[in-house]
Amino acid sequence: MAATTLTDRALVRLSGEDVRGFLQGLVTSDVAGELPVWTGLLTPQGKCLFDFLIWADGEDLLLDCEAEAADDLIRRLSLYRLRRPIRIEPDPGLAIHWSPDRQKGAPDPRLPQLGRRWLAPADGPAQGWVEHRLRLGVCEGRAELGDVLWLECNAAELNGVSFSKGCFVGQENTARMNWRQKVNRRLVVVATAAPGPRTRAHYPGLGLAVEHRRVDDLDGAIIPDWLAPALQPLAAAAPEQ
Repeated sequence: MAATTLTDRALVRLSGEDVRGFLQGLVTSDVAGELPVWTGLLTPQGKCLFDFLIWADGEDLLLDCEAEAADDLIRRLSLYRLRRPIRIEPDPGLAIHWSPDRQKGAPDPRLPQLGRRWLAPADGPAQGWVEHRLRLGVCEGRAELGDVLWLECNAAELNGVSFSKGCFVGQENTARMNWRQKVNRRLVVVATAAPGPRTRAHYPGLGLAVEHRRVDDLDGAIIPDWLAPALQPLAAAAPEQ
């Protein structure tokens, strides 16, 4: 059986009193219902600080996040905790697993074509995840998403934001952009041998890069089926702006 561990991911466990209620007022997705969900923790201006998946483990929640960002995420959440009796700590006993085609686990909440994920003790490193994700036009992590407005990260199209659950950090600007359809830039994946002026992350071994571009300047970008409908109205209106 092929190894399935995503070795660049880590789990942060939230336990204690009403951890769902705690996160519900902070993150962009609705955590009161079925999990997992993909979500963001934003600045007050609506820019991405962290993105992660949220899993349920009994009354606890597990945050499936970048391993390099885990300590910073814990510190940020601890600032919001104040005096609540909530523990926020790494959980090294479990790992995140991925397969593009197995039936085990849960479909990735962003996009079913991404494959399935589950939590279990670590095995060997999974192969092919980054290329699989990028070929589908899906961006993640601080190198790709960091300090970009959440809707410009394609969060609405990838089920990463709820506009009906109530307030979250950065909600005001995010909601305003949505209702006014003012998403004039997008993160896209492009095929390129070298980074350019708009490149945020370059993967030379794959010949791919993530770039932050205006919607009227997407030549050469991978435009997947899930993103194309969101670009058409803005692209048509762009010359009049």
